[in-house]
Amino acid sequence: MSSGHVTLEVVAVDKPEDLNMILGQSHFIKTVEDLHEALAGAVPGLRFGIAFNEASGPRLIRRSGNDPELVELATRNAGQIGAGHAFIIFLREGFPLNVLNQIKLVPEVCRIYCATANPVQVIVAETGAGRGILGVIDGGAPLGVEEEQDVTARRELLRTIGYKL
Repeated sequence: MSSGHVTLEVVAVDKPEDLNMILGQSHFIKTVEDLHEALAGAVPGLRFGIAFNEASGPRLIRRSGNDPELVELATRNAGQIGAGHAFIIFLREGFPLNVLNQIKLVPEVCRIYCATANPVQVIVAETGAGRGILGVIDGGAPLGVEEEQDVTARRELLRTIGYKL
């Protein structure tokens, strides 16, 4: 076994502030089509763009979606991340909460790194063998602990937007 060197890079996901995204890892070329089908059937009116970094063969960025702007955004970000088997999805007219279970059920999906509208940085490692995602920075650190009025506000918000009865 030969020793190697690892280079770390922090890649900021380039996206509008209000746009939701999902970053994950998968393992097969059919990922793009299966994710497209899962998203298209999940939420009426959902707009999305998907890009997947193929890790062998022609090593292309595979892409799909029903919103050309989001497909282009996903493709550009997948290229910047550059990690094999990574996929990125951008969502409009829907939220990760609406589609995460369907995405997790896609047989090729290995893991979800994050699902958020927050600013995201991806920690990428590079060796002689390629690039891989080590983790993500998703938003800021806590500024305190919720008080009773914060608990009340959280519960009211969830009921107002229909996620709790």
